[in-house]
Amino acid sequence: MISLTDSQKIGMGLTGFGVFFLFFGMMLFFDKALLAIGNILFVSGLSFVIGLERTFRFFFQRHKLKATSFFLGGVLVVLLGWPIVGVVLEIYGFFLLFRGFFPVAVGFIRRVPVLGSLLSLPGISSLVDKIGESNTMV
Repeated sequence: MISLTDSQKIGMGLTGFGVFFLFFGMMLFFDKALLAIGNILFVSGLSFVIGLERTFRFFFQRHKLKATSFFLGGVLVVLLGWPIVGVVLEIYGFFLLFRGFFPVAVGFIRRVPVLGSLLSLPGISSLVDKIGESNTMV
């Protein structure tokens, strides 16, 4: 079993609430207030889980500055009151930030019994393989 510190437990809760508010805000036709709360909770929860120093090192690496600017710019645009544009910028930045993690996640999901069989279907398998190849090359 994985042992978590108290601050990591708080961070997991904040991140979970942040994802919930983001999802709920999108379900309610891009409600500005819910998306803003979700963004703030998600980013603060992430910093609680991995620590402030590691959060800054992750976001502000030289090769990730473009992705960070899109993600944090999207958060700022949502806070300024343009939720649809902000969410699009955030999603693009999120995929750029975590593109190295996607092949690992797909490999893990392939080992899950039901989801692994779904990813093995012909059309989905080729799509997932292309995503994995393009992410590892960049």
